[in-house]
Amino acid sequence: MRVCTQRCAEKSSKNPEWPCCWRACDKEIIKLEKFVITGGKPLHGEVTISGAKNAAVGILPATILAADVCVIENLPDISDVAVSLKILSTLGAGIKMLNRNTYEIDTTHLNCTNVPDDLSRQMRASYYFLGALLSRFGKAQVAMPGGCNLGPRPIDQHLKVFSALGAEDSVDYGMITVRAKELNGAHIFFDKVSVGATMNGMLSAVMAQGQTILENCAKEPHVVDLANFLNMCGADVRGAGTDVIKVRGVEKMHGCTYSIIPDQIEAGTFMCAAAATRGDITVRNVIPKHLEAISAKLLEIGCEVVEFDDAVRVVGKPKQRHTNINTLPYPGFPTDMQPQIGVTLALCKGTSTITESIFENRFKYLSELARMGANVKVEGNAATIEGVDKFSGARVSAPDLRAGAALVIAGMAADGITIVDDIVYIQRGYERFEEKLRSLGAVIERVSTEREIQKFKLKVG
Repeated sequence: MRVCTQRCAEKSSKNPEWPCCWRACDKEIIKLEKFVITGGKPLHGEVTISGAKNAAVGILPATILAADVCVIENLPDISDVAVSLKILSTLGAGIKMLNRNTYEIDTTHLNCTNVPDDLSRQMRASYYFLGALLSRFGKAQVAMPGGCNLGPRPIDQHLKVFSALGAEDSVDYGMITVRAKELNGAHIFFDKVSVGATMNGMLSAVMAQGQTILENCAKEPHVVDLANFLNMCGADVRGAGTDVIKVRGVEKMHGCTYSIIPDQIEAGTFMCAAAATRGDITVRNVIPKHLEAISAKLLEIGCEVVEFDDAVRVVGKPKQRHTNINTLPYPGFPTDMQPQIGVTLALCKGTSTITESIFENRFKYLSELARMGANVKVEGNAATIEGVDKFSGARVSAPDLRAGAALVIAGMAADGITIVDDIVYIQRGYERFEEKLRSLGAVIERVSTEREIQKFKLKVG
């Protein structure tokens, strides 16, 4: 893994067990990186899906509760995971890299409950450290989380959980502080379905006295994955995957070895890449059940979708038709797949509509897509997409993680050369993205300078 700055090199040399993987630590360098793509070529082949980002960023803070050694397998090699590991290290955890996707994490001797401001602001999921630290130590402090700007994502439901369990909270100057003399089980009904609040509810309740009942819970696969990890560590969590989760507090937890589930959004991204480029891609190391909503929409537009035990094959067709999308909590169509399907629909015959019911700022990519020739119109939380025959290569900027991946798909389907700026967002959630695309026949490179872009253009003619 490359060293991006001298500062990183110094840190790495001081701790040889610690990999220099903090891409997010040097934003100035990262922001210069971009993808340059020559499109118009169908993608073909097989791709192996990495571990789920959204599960990993919940499970890594959960290792705090074990107060023991945990070995976490199938961790995706992405910047959000790197930041989570760095936070754990800063709190006093021992971190040992066993291989690229496996880490040994020893949280026995944690000596701090304050997550550094600069780290917590680099990703949204830093709020999971609130629940884990509160549960083990009775106190925690985390800065208001960062990550992608997808509109207001209040943490009121998280604080509602902490308060119900007996904690006091305060938000001052962008810092969230929670504190409790003891935590006691409670009956909590979420005002809205929230993945983050559901997962923080489990994290904060696992060692509370008595039973906690969480209602109107999120059902996403990564919620279930976190519950399974907690149970492997000695917790008593039942009902994950339904709208009611019951957590009976335990006095002590322990370490374990755990493998994270495959990433349904990464899988869906490659499925849409097959559809948009009219290619033929088999995505391996997946749980097809988690992909049913995506598969159903690809079938609706005319793709061939074949499911296997741990794989899904998607074959794009020359003439694909419009459909309507409404994003919903799992098992509905995931909001994290909305930009990718949006790009696909922009190349389908007829008029499609997308209704975004989760995040209000999910449509920022459409103005970038219009630069490539898409015919789109946004009104409030709904977008109308009139299909066009083709995209033309252009220079676009990734406004967030999933939108960035969608614009890369658009570039691979477009005639000519596309440059995608601000790929720091994409690196938050996709492991070796350009390498996997190249294995499918994509002509894509990651570059840092205008000179490298010119060299790419000369190379591809």
